[in-house]
Amino acid sequence: MLIFAKKQHTLPKHFTIPIFIPELACPFQCAFCNQRKISGHIVIPDEEEILKIIKSHLLTYPKNNKHVEIGFFGGNFTGLPLNEQEKFLKIAFPFLQNGYIQGIRLSTRPDYINNSVLKLLKKYGVTVIELGAQSFDDTVLKKNYRGHTAAQTEKASKMILDAGFYLGLQMMIGLPGDTLEKALFTAKKIVDLGASCTRIYPTVVIKDTAMHLWYKNGTYQPLSIEEAVEWTKHLLLFFEKTAVKVIRTGLHPSEGLITGEELVAGPFHPSFKELVMTSIWRDMLQEIMPEKSDKIKIFVPEKELNFAIGYRASNKKMLINRFKTVKFVAVKDITKREEFFVLTE
Repeated sequence: MLIFAKKQHTLPKHFTIPIFIPELACPFQCAFCNQRKISGHIVIPDEEEILKIIKSHLLTYPKNNKHVEIGFFGGNFTGLPLNEQEKFLKIAFPFLQNGYIQGIRLSTRPDYINNSVLKLLKKYGVTVIELGAQSFDDTVLKKNYRGHTAAQTEKASKMILDAGFYLGLQMMIGLPGDTLEKALFTAKKIVDLGASCTRIYPTVVIKDTAMHLWYKNGTYQPLSIEEAVEWTKHLLLFFEKTAVKVIRTGLHPSEGLITGEELVAGPFHPSFKELVMTSIWRDMLQEIMPEKSDKIKIFVPEKELNFAIGYRASNKKMLINRFKTVKFVAVKDITKREEFFVLTE
């Protein structure tokens, strides 16, 4: 008997070409922020450098089945004078017109969104606007010198959606004054406001910030790695039940953070997402009850095989304490984490 496999249509792989514009036009110095140190970029890139970044990234991507965006990150993009915004957008726009990329995204502050800005962004093909919401608790925002309120984020979000853009709302966890309950409230607001994506950033202490001073004098203590993983796990599981896609967990591992030159304290880890996913899988795998057999096979979604095994095989090692032989098997047809199953021998 012939068995015909069902043809699977894979979703296009997403790539973002990051253009960092640190602190440019940002009117506030938030307690946690030193963008030049976080992004690892001191010099504002000129047109020649931006073109070089874009072209070099494009050469590394597959020819087909991809979705590429140029992203302007690191500063307060819409706080720039309109002619300055236009200068940057004019560099990116031809790549969109010619089909080399499929979108342009940018990050900015909620209090720098207006109709003139949105009109310009629409003209040059911007598709996604991400707002640094950080929290929807006004006490947390005020304590961290954000310079805007939760109501301003709500207003800006509505304007962005009404103008036909996709909305991203970034959040930070573990800020001074924050709690897990407040973080979950922020996550719910992100969903309610119609965001299509979010980023979850655990707060770290960077040199030469107000938070650095608070840490030194003992008035602020960042989350531990374990606490940040636990908070993010709750948030990730919440967002998975919604239409909001989490496109990043943890800060980008720029050189300054990896070497510790700029990082003072806090839950930075170059494999932070893997730690979170390992914890999610550990919770599920702990429910496996010991059987009479010493051998166990665990069938998991192909895309989550490494997470199931765990960071540095930690989940596998946990199970080896209960079973002599533990084998993980990746299965293409299993698409949901909860569909994993276990066989014993």
